[in-house]
Amino acid sequence: MELLSPAGNSQKLEYAYAYGADAAYIGLKRFSLRAKADNFYEEDVARVKAIKERFPQKKLHCALNIIFHNDDIDKLLQSLDYFKQYPIDAFIVQDLGIVPILQKHFPNAALHLSTQASCLNREAVKVYKSMGFSRVVLGREAGLKEIRQIKDAVPDMELEVFVHGAMCIAYAGRCLMSAYLTNRSAQGGLCSHACRWNFDVKADGGITEADAKRIAQSGALVLEEQSRPGEFLPVFEGQNYTAILSSKDLRMIEHLDDLKAAGVDSLKIEGRMKSLYYVAIVTRAYRKALDALEGKISKEEAAPFVAELENVSHRESTTGFYYNAADANKTTSGASDSPYDLAATIGQKLLDEEFEALAKKGNDTIILRQRELDSMHPAARAARLEDYKKNPQKAPPAVLPQTGWKAYRYQPMNMVKAGDKIEFVSPDVTALASEPGSWLFVDPESGLEMPWACDGHDCVIYTKYDLQMGTIVRTKDPEYIPGVIRDSGRTKKAGGIAL
Repeated sequence: MELLSPAGNSQKLEYAYAYGADAAYIGLKRFSLRAKADNFYEEDVARVKAIKERFPQKKLHCALNIIFHNDDIDKLLQSLDYFKQYPIDAFIVQDLGIVPILQKHFPNAALHLSTQASCLNREAVKVYKSMGFSRVVLGREAGLKEIRQIKDAVPDMELEVFVHGAMCIAYAGRCLMSAYLTNRSAQGGLCSHACRWNFDVKADGGITEADAKRIAQSGALVLEEQSRPGEFLPVFEGQNYTAILSSKDLRMIEHLDDLKAAGVDSLKIEGRMKSLYYVAIVTRAYRKALDALEGKISKEEAAPFVAELENVSHRESTTGFYYNAADANKTTSGASDSPYDLAATIGQKLLDEEFEALAKKGNDTIILRQRELDSMHPAARAARLEDYKKNPQKAPPAVLPQTGWKAYRYQPMNMVKAGDKIEFVSPDVTALASEPGSWLFVDPESGLEMPWACDGHDCVIYTKYDLQMGTIVRTKDPEYIPGVIRDSGRTKKAGGIAL
């Protein structure tokens, strides 16, 4: 089975491939249902081409899965020359109006039907096959039994299903709630995820607000749609939130054998708006689980990588509609959270001569500092030395070569201070916790040690560890408390509703 991972930008695309995806799906500006993701535009073409050249066996799928209005069709036609620059292997579409356009201008690219088309039966699959589609991304409401029936009826049609990530409470994502409350259409790629907002329970005549909250916090309240008696959606009031429509996250990593038996060809991970860290860790977990399923590694070898799914942002999990629709009807509460912060990515290893030049630069900087001190008035020099003693970061030492150590380009994303405990995560190493004194930061401009590294500052990390290409660095989030829903600061209150 193919492993298909999300890529919201070119860096995430690179990490999806590096961490084990067979294919990745991207969106282009204005034509994707994740319009708020970084997506891809003019300057990304060269980067994507270079990444594909590094991973020649990997596939690139492009989502053009919005519902097109007339002006969207016009913009698509105007953008064809730009699209043709990308090494696209397949287009993911739901609007049949663009099918003949793509077939004419991209004859070598496959057509994949988007899950937004809500294809759930064998006869519909036959129709799409007759139109030129080679793959159907089935609606998320399809159960394993239905998938097997579809595969038996149309064995030469590839079937793709979602296996991990956020789920929409609406039927195949066809939600009007966002458009109704914020004028942001989910079908235009601008979903505000209103189903996961924090709503307050209010009293409206007859009972006090305190009584209303007490009843809501009891867990006894449920929603029941009139034509579906016995199907309950729980309503639960917690500390500063009420969960009504927030669905659980999908997780099928423990059931890949059942998906294979059902005839699934491609396993899709949701998350083009998720972080690079999320894409890497989730992709790696499913890669190892698939390798175990195929006998390439043992289940015991895969287990630590699967366990790492608990260390990325996630909600409670469900198997969705695969086994029983009742599983998908169970809601959850609160935002997703993670015990770790992504600190940095590790780039190219410095060649021996590059590090030697860096060390020489540091030594030269120290010599210049000493010459400056020697030229100063004794009183001024004493004052300067006293300042250095009180503030050693003003006079850092030069990096000194250490036997067996290696230097790597370090792209910081969050603040890390020298001496902090960091963990190295790579495609084949679950997590390597650093030992004290096992690494240090170096300023590539001066060759001096750096007391910290943060976003916007070039840096080199010098360490005793051999780091695989694609390694990322993470740090424990000191504010993380298991089981506690935190206000991440990303919400903004307006009219009593958290946005």
